[in-house]
Amino acid sequence: MAHQLTGGACIRLNEPIGGDDELFNMRPTVQFLSFKKVVPAPGSSATVDRYRVIISDGEHFLQAMLATQLNHLVEDEKITKHSIATIEKFTCNLVQDKRLLIILSLQIVAKDSSKIGNPTPIQSPSGPNAAGALPQKTAPAASTSTMTARPPPAALAQQPPRQQTRNGRNTVYPIESLSPYQNHWMIKARVSQKSDVKTWSNQRGEGKLFSVTLMDETGEIKGTGFNNAVDELYDKFQEGKVYFVSKARVNLAKKKFSNVQNEYELTFERNTEVEECHDVTNVPTVRYNFVDIGKLSEITKDSVCDVIGVVKDVGQLGEITSKTTNKTVSKRDLTLVDRSGFSVRLTLWGKQAETFVAEDQPVIAFKGVKVGDFGGRTLSMFSSSTMQVNPDIPDAHALRGWFDAAGVDQNYQAQSSSGGGGGGSYGQFERAEILPVNTVKEREMGMSDKPDFFLCRATIMHLKTENIAYPACHTDGCNKKVIEGHDGWRCERCDRSWEKPQYRYIVSLAAADYSGQAWLQGFNDAGQVIFDSKSADEVVEVKDRDDVAFNKIVEQAMGKTYNFVCRAKQETFNDSTRIRYSIQRILPVSYKEEGAYLANLLRRSDWAR
Repeated sequence: MAHQLTGGACIRLNEPIGGDDELFNMRPTVQFLSFKKVVPAPGSSATVDRYRVIISDGEHFLQAMLATQLNHLVEDEKITKHSIATIEKFTCNLVQDKRLLIILSLQIVAKDSSKIGNPTPIQSPSGPNAAGALPQKTAPAASTSTMTARPPPAALAQQPPRQQTRNGRNTVYPIESLSPYQNHWMIKARVSQKSDVKTWSNQRGEGKLFSVTLMDETGEIKGTGFNNAVDELYDKFQEGKVYFVSKARVNLAKKKFSNVQNEYELTFERNTEVEECHDVTNVPTVRYNFVDIGKLSEITKDSVCDVIGVVKDVGQLGEITSKTTNKTVSKRDLTLVDRSGFSVRLTLWGKQAETFVAEDQPVIAFKGVKVGDFGGRTLSMFSSSTMQVNPDIPDAHALRGWFDAAGVDQNYQAQSSSGGGGGGSYGQFERAEILPVNTVKEREMGMSDKPDFFLCRATIMHLKTENIAYPACHTDGCNKKVIEGHDGWRCERCDRSWEKPQYRYIVSLAAADYSGQAWLQGFNDAGQVIFDSKSADEVVEVKDRDDVAFNKIVEQAMGKTYNFVCRAKQETFNDSTRIRYSIQRILPVSYKEEGAYLANLLRRSDWAR
């Protein structure tokens, strides 16, 4: 099938630009003749590969560059040599007195095609050094895949792009083109996020700061203001509005304090200019790259992602004390669900937690939330994260319709366990939260500084019987080990002696499911369940009196299956570090509840089909 290219497009795209808005309204259809990966030079500030291409309109060809957000089209082979596409958005850079086309967005017309026409290089209308001309002697032949006279990669950052001019003042640049090498620039961008004013105090003094995230059609960048800039600019910036911003310093981004995908960030200074723009055309609203809740287990811990879900449940407002600052911080947990059939716990902090109000189970879109692995996959808001309640976007409308029609009465498999975020043991055992033993090990639960909690269902394969109990104090709530002395069994903590100790279980067992085996450690409550409510005193008495009877008690405990609530924590003992799995709760399996759960799964799968 023949495809029509836009004749004369290359000449138009290559001509000098001087406030020609009509040029940027073009949507030319062109053919790709070649691709060349440009790798960042060693020591340069650039960290992302880029692709330089040659495009043709069937009559002429010129060189261009793909914006980094289009790299995947080449890497996934969605566009190849001789592919045809319509350029929907673009801008131009001035590189060594030549125009370099930057393709921002395109629509693929045909992936596979044959070469159209016999395109030639564009001839200079006014000499080899005229702006907008590509010297004929350096242009490649249309049938080759190489390019000569290529500017060095650093030149792209050193030379400013020219997009449009405002009333004869500074040129408006795309965010993607900003770099520390530019001095006179202006961006037109929407504020997608604005932080609260934060203060600090250290040996060097005191201060305050705030930050905003600015976005245009080419990307995002973080901007931060300190001290005087806070007083000057904080009230000017409003979330959702569009501004012209200029005279800020461009620095390398401090990735430790930002989740914005940009190599650079802005620092607002005393002379930084911020002017609201009432023409919001060509400035997008917040962009999302949503991840299904069911696929969060595939996301690396501590990564940042966007999610959208229905708020199925809102937790009570609580507080925790930060170990680093020793300050109390408010928190609130939300339970989100989506069509994947999974739920996840997302934590709000500070003012967001205190002021959050959810009515009628709203749909909320979250941008830039952190993925955690505390009791399964969890999500947490950053200071730079944003959320939109019932956003006017197609994903939200589709999710609302599905939930009202079918999702409201559905049961969900949890990606995170409700008790994990509190730092204590779990409350109710949730069947949907069970993890295979091997998954617990693969996720390296317990390897972080904080303990991880998980639920598993496993069968007791072996019990260590050497030290099945220890002599404990009789005082309620003490449970300390007592030592036999001349005056009986003495508790150092209570400063009391007893005629005989009260034994308490300390069990070590190997439990297994279909995926693997793990050693679990438990105390008195776990032992009483395992030994059919027999007290540790009874079992120790049998052990001391009759080995055969004791072995029979142990054998009766073997081969039984339980639901375990466990705590995973890394511990070091005698210079040896290992993960210890402690039993927090142990519950017999309820086959009635299990049958109801499996029946619901079958009904849900039938509905999905």
